[in-house]
Amino acid sequence: MRTSRALMAAAAVTTMVAAAQAQTVAATPVPVIQGTRLDIVAEGAVSRVPDIATINAGVVTQGVTAAAAMSENAGRMSAVVAALKQAGVADRDIQTSTLSLSPQYRYAENKPPVITGYQASNQVTVRFRDVKRSGAILDALVAQGANQINGPNLSIDKPEAALDEARAAAIRTARARANLYAEASGLRVKRILAISEQAGGFQPPMPMPMMMARAEKAADTAVEAGEQKLGVTLTVSFELE
Repeated sequence: MRTSRALMAAAAVTTMVAAAQAQTVAATPVPVIQGTRLDIVAEGAVSRVPDIATINAGVVTQGVTAAAAMSENAGRMSAVVAALKQAGVADRDIQTSTLSLSPQYRYAENKPPVITGYQASNQVTVRFRDVKRSGAILDALVAQGANQINGPNLSIDKPEAALDEARAAAIRTARARANLYAEASGLRVKRILAISEQAGGFQPPMPMPMMMARAEKAADTAVEAGEQKLGVTLTVSFELE
């Protein structure tokens, strides 16, 4: 019996060793540097016209009771969403972002606060895929009861190709800078050792909040797309000799 148990234990150890060997992954060889290492941080940027405008729009209402505030809010918000859809905004581009109900108080000295009513708020995040039409749609929203608008936040819908251009520009900048350092040092660039990309890049300006209480206006609201920069930052390591 002892011999059988010993054989089983030995077999288990052999299996574990074999499994460990099977899972062994060959490490990537580290380049051997025989010359001088030079690390360059370079940025690459391109400009594009934004094709997406994101705006938060909603309705804030007040009522004597919570039910009254929510009921009025629901009715006006329904008209706002209907106006968005009638203007051609797809369902996938309308998303509820905030829904809140809070009591309103009256304060007096040496007295507990008294609830005087309730405030309801419903906000949706809206993506406009036709930036030029977004101003006219906002005016339609205000006409239908929207009294709170924040935005716009302009962005690029598919930035991948533009970012690839920025990466190529950053590599060219890094090479040119490495050649400059090498020439000034009496050396030459032998090869690239490593390339790493830093997170982040150029950020669009923050949207400014706007309060719209009435539909009265002197002119149509204008949203200008302008241009937006997209960029990347690379760290490129060279070997000089």
